[in-house]
Amino acid sequence: MPKFVIKKDGRKEEFIPEKIVVSAIKSGASAEIARDIAKKVEKIEREEIETREIRDIVLHELKSVNPDWHQRWLSYDKGVKRLYKHYRHGLYE
Repeated sequence: MPKFVIKKDGRKEEFIPEKIVVSAIKSGASAEIARDIAKKVEKIEREEIETREIRDIVLHELKSVNPDWHQRWLSYDKGVKRLYKHYRHGLYE
């Protein structure tokens, strides 16, 4: 199981499988399917994993079960990143 996630900006965070479960459930997946997706990522036998890899696995799994979940995840992700970008640039101070 990965111990760390390498973020896009190079930061390293602890790998927390529950984050995958939460994002999959927010996309419409059942808790059981969300946990199965997280377990697939947990089975990767490396010390570190990039967020891009996690994202690709989650999206592939969501799409294989229900393409609507895939689309919801993309929409949610885009919205969250847009808010974070505005926050970082001072629009929400």
